[in-house]
Amino acid sequence: MMNLPAELFSIINIITNAVLGSALSIIAVLPGWLSNTIISAVTGVLLLIIFKYTSNQHAIGKVRDNIKANMLALRLFKDEIAVTLQSQGRVFRSAFGLLYHSLRPMLVMILPVSLLLAQMGLWYQFRPLLPGEEALVTMKLASGNPMPEAEIIPHPGIAVTIGPIRVPSKNEIYWQIKSLSEGKHQLAFQLENQTFEKHVVVGQGFMRISAVRPGPHWSDILLHPVEKPFTPESPVQSISVDYPDRTSWTSGTDWWLVYFFIASMAFALLFKPFLKVRI
Repeated sequence: MMNLPAELFSIINIITNAVLGSALSIIAVLPGWLSNTIISAVTGVLLLIIFKYTSNQHAIGKVRDNIKANMLALRLFKDEIAVTLQSQGRVFRSAFGLLYHSLRPMLVMILPVSLLLAQMGLWYQFRPLLPGEEALVTMKLASGNPMPEAEIIPHPGIAVTIGPIRVPSKNEIYWQIKSLSEGKHQLAFQLENQTFEKHVVVGQGFMRISAVRPGPHWSDILLHPVEKPFTPESPVQSISVDYPDRTSWTSGTDWWLVYFFIASMAFALLFKPFLKVRI
């Protein structure tokens, strides 16, 4: 039995996989830079609206006005040391006030943004294996148990070229696999009298990729939302496929995240005057 946070995120993932899985399917048909820009724009505007209705806009306005007044005092009384120091202190205090008034909206937004990023990572973080390409598969076993015999059940779309290689010191078993045909394959692992499965994606372009079938920890379940997590009682605690990185400044490995934050902030600032939001 998984703990409560892990069970909660497992249930949330079922919902987000259904909703965002369909909504983000535009990634499969659009150029990477365009799909990430569209998602960033929509997200930036939605977060701006959430910020408006979860923050104290009146208090933020007063803090902003106080900053402007003290900045003006710094210019007008720059030769008065006492006035300058007082104004600088008030500016710093007001800056902390803005941070304080931003805490509630940030707490409201952190979970939906995290869920969105986990779903986007399925598309942008890695590229699928190409036919004929090889990859490393790692099975993490529960500690404290003897190393079991393990094998990959033969699959028409996947060939095992090396393995299993068992490393007791790490509680891990490794295989080198080779993709034979395009598609979303279900790779089955036989451990003594039990069978465990892992998705393997082979193809071109943008495809939804689950690099890890996670264990029972809630953070792993959040980061890898597609496949059902292993329970604490399972002899297998995770199975991962070492997919190749995707090369792109806007929709490639790791860089897609940087582009998303920059673009979403830019669109939020662009629409701020129209939505009359004080930040």
